[in-house]
Amino acid sequence: MDSKIEIKVTNPKKGDTVGNPAGPSPSSSPSPASQTSPSPEGRHRGHGHWHRHRERQQEEWMVDFMPFKKWVPWLIPGFVLVNIFLFIMTMYINDCPKTSNKCVAEFLGRFSFQPFNENPLLGPSASTLEKMGALQVDKVVKKHEAWRMISCIWLHAGVFHLLANMLSLLFIGIRLEQEFGFVRIGVLYLIAGFGGTLMSALFIQNGISVGASGALFGLLGSMLSELITNWTIYANKALSVSYMQFAALLTLLLVIMINLAMGVLPQVDNFAHIGGFISGFLLGFVLLIRPQFGYISQKNVPPGYIAPRKPKHKTYQYVLWVISLILLIAM
Repeated sequence: MDSKIEIKVTNPKKGDTVGNPAGPSPSSSPSPASQTSPSPEGRHRGHGHWHRHRERQQEEWMVDFMPFKKWVPWLIPGFVLVNIFLFIMTMYINDCPKTSNKCVAEFLGRFSFQPFNENPLLGPSASTLEKMGALQVDKVVKKHEAWRMISCIWLHAGVFHLLANMLSLLFIGIRLEQEFGFVRIGVLYLIAGFGGTLMSALFIQNGISVGASGALFGLLGSMLSELITNWTIYANKALSVSYMQFAALLTLLLVIMINLAMGVLPQVDNFAHIGGFISGFLLGFVLLIRPQFGYISQKNVPPGYIAPRKPKHKTYQYVLWVISLILLIAM
């Protein structure tokens, strides 16, 4: 999933129309001096020079004609800042010294944390989280507070919970936004977070739930589906899965294990993780599909060249796209 990967066309077969000039280029026309040379030998040398120049132009274009665009990430860092800001606001509203005499880190004043026996994650009380918009099924169903289905993914139960999610989000989300842009990753993040909330609401009828873990697991799931649907690109001899991609997969497994382990702690649930992962996995097939190796968009072909028409995507990519979309709608 390295954004520096470039699609390359090398060693064209004899008779292949890739890069064949449709006509002489104005920039490569012979000089006036060569035109006035009466010597046949001079004319032959001038023609050979022009031919070698065209071959070099052809080779340069065939190597670098379509690099994957690299986006500048800003949305994921923005999400991180929003989550941190809301946690600070939650701690300000919590005001532990006002309700308890055994606050943790009392020197922080009203930003001090609830006792460990109440919240081992260094965070606010459950009542404060509920006030800020935590998911509570009774209020969603009976009081029609559907906004809690979205607001809960921006809240966190404590410092440990916040740090684990935000560090993982920065490492994974920035890479995805660099490769696919803020629109697709933003849509994926929000829908996966909502999918995690739905799963949590179905299985946790009592208590509250908060955290961006569902959205984070959605990004993790999309990484896996992106690798599957674009496998022919990475498996091609001209491209290789780099060390960074291997490290990203190991990190993916590590993050999954850490977040699943945290799912047994208060205000954090693994149902949101599972729902977010499934949603992100299916969305990855829909949103993160790449053109197959060798596809050449006509808008990227320089003037004077004829590019072969090849399908943009392989059949299995279309099949996965349709199946995933149907499953998402059904969910």
